[in-house]
Amino acid sequence: MIDYLKEVARGKRGARDLSYDDAWQAAESILNSAATPAQIGAFLAAERIKLESIDELEAFVRVCRGFARREQLFPENLDCAGPYDGRKSSFIATFPTAFLLSAAGLPVTLHGCAPLPPKWGITLHDILTAAGIDISGLSPDKFILAARESGVLYVNSEQWSPKLGSLRPIREELGMRTIFNTVEKLVDYGHSPFIVYGIYHNTVFDRISRLMIKLGYRKALIVQGQEGSEDLFIDRPTRIYIVENGEPSMSVIDPEIIGLDTPVPDVEWTPALQLSTAEEVLHGAGHLAFYHQTLLNGAVRLKLAGRVGSVEEGLYTCKNLLDSGAAMKKYNEWKKSLLTLAKPASGIDSKTADRNGACRVQL
Repeated sequence: MIDYLKEVARGKRGARDLSYDDAWQAAESILNSAATPAQIGAFLAAERIKLESIDELEAFVRVCRGFARREQLFPENLDCAGPYDGRKSSFIATFPTAFLLSAAGLPVTLHGCAPLPPKWGITLHDILTAAGIDISGLSPDKFILAARESGVLYVNSEQWSPKLGSLRPIREELGMRTIFNTVEKLVDYGHSPFIVYGIYHNTVFDRISRLMIKLGYRKALIVQGQEGSEDLFIDRPTRIYIVENGEPSMSVIDPEIIGLDTPVPDVEWTPALQLSTAEEVLHGAGHLAFYHQTLLNGAVRLKLAGRVGSVEEGLYTCKNLLDSGAAMKKYNEWKKSLLTLAKPASGIDSKTADRNGACRVQL
């Protein structure tokens, strides 16, 4: 690890990018704990200052994928890759949008963990906890069972990728963005051909686009969304990149042009309020800004996956699914399944229930 540190930590002018092979070895050293905590922290800080190259990012993604559990439950599914450091001031529209897409016949993979730095915001993990779902107490096999019923898979990344999760103490001590803030969203737990990926700064559009091409996604939507998320704005235009057939193209999605532009209220978000707002939207109700935002994100993602011919067609499809209760039905199936799976059958302890659940998945 010392040799790799000498390359990336030479200072602003002298730092050099690692080759793909060297980055692979560095990633393995970090994830296998062959490197010391001090070396890992120094490497992550140096990479942050230097800025990660495409080869370094690809190598770290490939190594993380190799250490993670990954399940292809659905041949056609969309990976919604949002920030693991969460949100401070915006609605997490991707949560209700997932059930809307599932109702439209497009399975979805959501993933995340408890909040991380630098934002320490509200995450999907917090929303599920607010819904009464014991995330740490449910095995991955139980989330898989719920996904088979509902079309929505939630991945607790620290269960599915324990080696990545073991870096939490170091990342918390550093308190800043590292290469893992980018990489952890690309582990691709569901073997998804489609991905919608959030970024914060437009300066990384080109780099992430080229990374998506190297990783072989059929189609990718890179969104400079709310708080660096994959969620399109509803009160102003959103800059996006679409990557298809090895080529990126920039565009702007303007909600005003399609009649959805809506002022967003100031909200003091909590996990419970995120949950109740999402449930209101899934009922076809709630504040118009969040209802419209879910419609827009659903329509654009359906278009990305080729399920509709245009965003306008997607909006029509999504509105019908929200207003008819079809999206809410998917959410209720998913939630009921997880709450039921969390309760061991009478006379059976939780470990036995987990083993039985795992057997059912394998059949």
